Amino acid sequence: MTEIHTPFLVIGAGMTGLAFANFLDGQDYLVVEAQSEIGGWCKTVHRDGFVWDYSGHFFHFKHPDIEAYLRQRMAGEKIVTVEKNSLIYIDGCHVDFPFQKNIHQLPKERFIDCLYDLFFRQEAAHQVDSDSFEGMLVEKFGRSISDLFLIPYNEKLYACDLERLDRDAMGRFFPHADMAAILRNMRYPDNASYNATFTYPLGGAIRYVEALAGDLDEEKILTDAPLVSVDPTRKVATLADGRSISYDHLISSAPFDRLLDMTGIDHDRSLFTSNKVLVHNLGFDKKGPEGVHWIYFPERDVSFYRAGFYDNIMGQDRMSLYVEIGLPTDAEVDVEASRRRVLRDLEKVGVVEDHRLIAHHDVILDPAYVHITSASRRAFDELSATLRCAGIYSIGRYGGWTYCSIEDNIVEARQLARRFNRIL
Repeated sequence: MTEIHTPFLVIGAGMTGLAFANFLDGQDYLVVEAQSEIGGWCKTVHRDGFVWDYSGHFFHFKHPDIEAYLRQRMAGEKIVTVEKNSLIYIDGCHVDFPFQKNIHQLPKERFIDCLYDLFFRQEAAHQVDSDSFEGMLVEKFGRSISDLFLIPYNEKLYACDLERLDRDAMGRFFPHADMAAILRNMRYPDNASYNATFTYPLGGAIRYVEALAGDLDEEKILTDAPLVSVDPTRKVATLADGRSISYDHLISSAPFDRLLDMTGIDHDRSLFTSNKVLVHNLGFDKKGPEGVHWIYFPERDVSFYRAGFYDNIMGQDRMSLYVEIGLPTDAEVDVEASRRRVLRDLEKVGVVEDHRLIAHHDVILDPAYVHITSASRRAFDELSATLRCAGIYSIGRYGGWTYCSIEDNIVEARQLARRFNRIL
């Protein structure tokens, strides 16, 4: 079988891989994608008049030039700009997000507990590991705020013990607030966060993917083309169908641990763990709660950690939800049984009443959230340096084994492409 050669072999036709190919200046490339469609987890499903993504993908642009670049390639697509309204469900009540800045909305006794523990938080901080994510929560916000929302919610999301995670596992995306900000918010509400305003195309998040793919040569994007191995010494990658691709540089957005397995580079697999997320997309016959875009559910007797309302974003007259459940990566999943429980739980928390489910779609994202630890950070730095010496660059959310936004992935891919543009 004839060997293909390309200067740049790009693994993954998600936002990161497509962005890198986009920003190459006249250089040849080949993008290989294991799935039958481009987009990675940023795919969109159209069913019975409902528009769902694989999960809630809403764009929070901090770089106007990136947003302009995408919009220029989306002629005719209607894009809505939304001021986020998100809530937290606790004991049958709703509290504004972020929780730590809105504890005054709790019933009196719980508010007193949270405020007291917040003031005396250093006493509890001595009893936890300050280097862990859970320790950071208790250290900064006290035991009551942590136990009521921050710990149970994030345990449901990450599907692991938070003491395993690094204190900065969520980086800039964690809504920090000091005592002064919390007290000030009681009188002068200000719940701004990194995603206070977001944009969304009415055709779904796939429209942003298509914007990046639109400038690329279709013949240089291979779908249904999973890689099975990479020889870093010979600079040859092998596809599942036996075809070989030689390259000068390899750019990977595949999960970092899977890239390491493909290259045969020795590593401790226990350092790179993650969860998976089961997403139920649900369409009902009529509206539900109005004006809210998503609700967080920390309570352990509710199966999901978040439910989002596409209909309130897109101005639709029927309730359209995405519901997310975090699971260990090795968990066995009964999708039908999970959906039945989700419908019961949605009724229990008051999201549905006499609604009739008329359409649904289910998908498992694996990996979904990587577990960032001090050990995984060190190992990533060392192993990625080894890969770079062999002309292999691992980038993106999963390639970089990090927590970041889709825009961050585009920015990182652009920076790397521009570096090659200057060199070559």
